Amino acid sequence: MKKLLSILATLVALTSLGTTALSAATPTDRSVKVIVMPDHLDWNYKCGEKPVFKVLVLKHHSPMQNVEITYNLSEDNMPAHKSEKVILKSGEGKIQLGTMKVPGFLRCAVTVKDGDFTYTGLATAGFEVEKIKPTVENPADFAEFWAKALAESAKIPMEPKITPAPEHSTGTYTAYYVQYQTYKNKVYFHGLMTVPTKAGKHPAILRVPGAGVRSLSPMTELPLDKFVVLQVGIHGIPVNLPKEAYRNLSRGALYNYNRFNIQDPDEYYYKRVYIGCARAIDFLAELDYVDAERIAVCGHSQGGALSFVTTYLNPKVKYYYAHYPALADLTGYLNGRGGGWPHLWRGENDKNIDKAAALKTIPYYDVVNFARRVKVPGVMACGYNDTTCCPTSMFSVYNVVTAPKELALYNEIGHWLYVEQEYARSKWFQEKLK
Repeated sequence: MKKLLSILATLVALTSLGTTALSAATPTDRSVKVIVMPDHLDWNYKCGEKPVFKVLVLKHHSPMQNVEITYNLSEDNMPAHKSEKVILKSGEGKIQLGTMKVPGFLRCAVTVKDGDFTYTGLATAGFEVEKIKPTVENPADFAEFWAKALAESAKIPMEPKITPAPEHSTGTYTAYYVQYQTYKNKVYFHGLMTVPTKAGKHPAILRVPGAGVRSLSPMTELPLDKFVVLQVGIHGIPVNLPKEAYRNLSRGALYNYNRFNIQDPDEYYYKRVYIGCARAIDFLAELDYVDAERIAVCGHSQGGALSFVTTYLNPKVKYYYAHYPALADLTGYLNGRGGGWPHLWRGENDKNIDKAAALKTIPYYDVVNFARRVKVPGVMACGYNDTTCCPTSMFSVYNVVTAPKELALYNEIGHWLYVEQEYARSKWFQEKLK
């Protein structure tokens, strides 16, 4: 144990110096660190095995003495089924988790109070995760539903507008604001596009957005001198408004937009969104400086979901890279296990939604049913500690993909990513789209 303590202290010190300096996406470093680790290096177990979690509490990189911890055990995002307080005399200890009899995830979350602050660490054991199956229904007329929606959209002219955005341009790429019509009733998508200054036809990447309402800036984690990169907003509003405008919309007119008209499959909010993302690929393919044979899509969370959706809806997509996809296995909570963001019917949530009507809509929009139909290679990146898009829901997606696929797994990450993951995505796209 002394050797383990020494190694962990060194690793924590290196991590604190490295990752926070490299990427703002990683959690902020703090003086007290709660480290929780499964006793299997890959965090994976067979059903019936009993993991032991090791706990280490550090302050200023040294073990805290006689520290009280509270640990909670739960099956992924479900309520804790065990909670207990323990004193760690030398800042370290072990917790027996119990086990799972069916494929899934068992999570140990440890909290420590020090002064006015509370610190939390967690780790999640996976049980035969490759056998996790979705709970959501797979409609027999899924393909027909979306073929009809695409056909209706195709009758509507895109009316594209491309306007210079000099404030975002550099010597290696030129930026533009983009607008195009996506769906009925004069609905538009707005976006920000960067184009390499070097002449010629370039590969293109569509970046679809995570949840929320926000402005856009160039996606500098990709080599913008090599790719045309189009980022889109999904709410039909310009992407260069003052921050206050987006804040007001997210708290007002667009609050809980992910539930708008969920009782009607033809009027659900995401129908316009999904069609708009598919049309973004058509927009790119028609540009003189885009090689229509080299188009890919990527995104995080909601954007991870939209990556699968766009790949299925538009065959011009040749590759996708989906980070921790949301909107996955949305019926999970109705089946006694974690469901994907936006966590429909979690606890007392959504008791006012007509469940019977919503359950007729959800299967046409659940990412599981798009993922099972994709036909091109792609990557899904995720972690076991994600409590926003829980791993049970994400593996429900990954396990149904039959096309060539890769899993970029960083067990310890939650709903964020390391700069190393951004680098890996960039490298993967450069190799595939060369």
